[in-house]
Formats: sequence, C-alpha cells, structure tokens
Amino acid sequence: MLEAKLADAVLLKRLLDSIKELVTDANFECTEEGLKLQAMDNSHVALVAVLLKEEGFMKYRCDRPIPLGVNLGSLTKVLKCAKDDDVVTLKAGEEGDILQLTYEGRNSDRIADYEMKLMDIDADQLGIPDTEYDARVTMSSAELSRIVKDLAQLGESVRIDVSKDGVRFEAEGESANGKVLLKQTEAARRRYAEDEEEVKNEGDDDDEKEEGGSKRKKVKKEKKENGVKKENEDAEMEDGEKEGEDESGEFKAESDDEGEEEKEEGSDEEQENRKKRKKAQAKATGKSKRAKKSNDDEDGDASGGVSIEMNQHVSLTFSLKYLVNFAKSAALSNKVKLMMSSEVPLLVSYDFGPGHIHYYLAPKIGDE
Repeated sequence: MLEAKLADAVLLKRLLDSIKELVTDANFECTEEGLKLQAMDNSHVALVAVLLKEEGFMKYRCDRPIPLGVNLGSLTKVLKCAKDDDVVTLKAGEEGDILQLTYEGRNSDRIADYEMKLMDIDADQLGIPDTEYDARVTMSSAELSRIVKDLAQLGESVRIDVSKDGVRFEAEGESANGKVLLKQTEAARRRYAEDEEEVKNEGDDDDEKEEGGSKRKKVKKEKKENGVKKENEDAEMEDGEKEGEDESGEFKAESDDEGEEEKEEGSDEEQENRKKRKKAQAKATGKSKRAKKSNDDEDGDASGGVSIEMNQHVSLTFSLKYLVNFAKSAALSNKVKLMMSSEVPLLVSYDFGPGHIHYYLAPKIGDE
C-alpha cells in the first residue's frame, strides 16, 4: 500500500508541467526512499529522472515497491482541480490499478476526492552511470530560460561553450545569429557555494530547530507561570485588606493564562502535524533563506552571474526545442546546473528541496 501526503499541491503541478510535453506515459516507482520517475522522450534523445524524497512528505508509507503507470496529461488535469496550497494525499492499493487523490483545504473546511485509472506500462529502468564532468556551470534558472527562449526564435540549435571567460550560448539562423556570454563572477561563485553548504546541512538544522523550539516553549511557559505567581504575591502583600478581591483576580489571571497555554500548545499530535506541515511547506515551495538571499542580490548577480568549475574547455551543440522544455523547471528552483563533457549527454539539474529533476540530452554531432 502507498500513502503519500504532500503539504502543497503546487509542487506536483509544477513538476507535471515541466515534463508532460516531454513524456506522455510513465511509471512513478514507489519505494521506501520516495517516488521516482524515469522516462525517455519518443525520439530517445532526452531522458528525465525525477525524485521526490520520503522526508519531503508530511506522511509517507510504502509497504512494498509499487509502479504507478500514469498518463501525465490526465494526471495534470486531475491536479488542476486542487488549489495550490491544498494538502494532497496519494493512495494506491496492492493491486496498483487505481490512484486516489485527496485534496484538503488549508483550514480543513474542504475535502475533495478523485480517482484515476492506472496503466500497465512496460518500461525498463536505465542505469545512469556516474560521470566526472569536465565542466560544471551553476546559474540562475530564470536566466537560462530567457536565453534558450530568445535563441529559439533564431534557430533550432545552440552551441554551449564553457571556458575560463564564462559560458557562451550561440545560435545561428537563416536570417539572424545570436550570442549570449555570461561571465563568471566572484559574488555568484560565493553565493552558489553557500547555497550548497546550506542544502547539505539543512536536515541537521531542521532537527536542531525542532528540539530547540520545544525547549524554548517549555522555558517560555515556566517564565509565564513564574511571572503570574510573582505578580499575585506582590498584589497580596500590597492589598492584604482586599483579600477577597485579590483572590478573585488571582483566579481570573490563572484561568486566562491556562486558556492561552491550552490554545497555544494543543495536543502533542497537533503540534507534530504543524511542525511537519511547516517543514514540508518550506521545502516544497522553496521559501528558504537561500531563495530570499538570491532575490535580494543585485540584478547583475541574480540574473547573469554564473559559477564555473572546469577541468577543460568544452563546446557542444544541442537542440533548443528540448532545452526550452527543460527550462520550464525554473518554476521549481531558482538555480540550475549544467554539466558537460565531450561526447557525453548534457545533464541539466534542478534541486527543489524535497527532491530533484534531472534532464539528460544527447549532443548533436555534425549536421544532425
């Protein structure tokens, strides 16, 4: 049995929008690690690999590996019935013939249930070898999207040239040519390096915050109780002759305080659900310090700055049609990595908190 609860439906919407034009039918493989998808386009030129990690869900249960064969177009239509901030729950039985989707409103005042028929898709999982790439470029995903869309107006192919000067995108058309050079900047290099470090330590930081939060809450409660107690003692010393009134006032203060504590704390289960929801929402929507920091940077660094790690000069040509499709994943992440080596497929990687999406594209050779 599979049960996977995600904090915001918008994550699945954006994910499906990114790949639905590249792949028509595909299997979501459900494992203990999370949901995986791997599929090639019809021409076998591009491959997409998606991972939604188990820890990115509010609740995740997978008793045994289950393939969910879906038509991505149909699943997109069903997901359009959910609000962006709805909590979405995916359920599938052992038979794996029906996928149930439940959408819960943020205030739990609306619950919608949908069922979708699953398909039996015979698809082999390809082994993707670990590759040491000669060039790694980290840049703004919005900037890559703009570049490939602009150059697609001129021609069908783009040559990506990575050197010490930066990364150059060049397209040639029948009536016009275009070139875009993005120079490596020290500010961008530092920013992307800091982002990598934050991603690496994010899990540990979340655990520490939860523990620290519960400790701070306990201390706050003790301080509040001590403060009320001290105020009551002072009132008794100053107005001893008004003991009856003080007692009623003291009783009222304690009642109000207890009410606030009950309202603030709630049950242990509610607190745990709130923590999981906030944690999953922060990862799913990308509302982290990294995103805010990137948006607050100067326009030059945020839009055109790149970070380059290079062993040797690389220059390859790719189809712009596919790169334009890949760039739709800019809605999932504010940065993208391009990894290149001679005679090896280009890897376009987007990391979005609870998972990642990787695109592999074979280079054009000669006049192809």
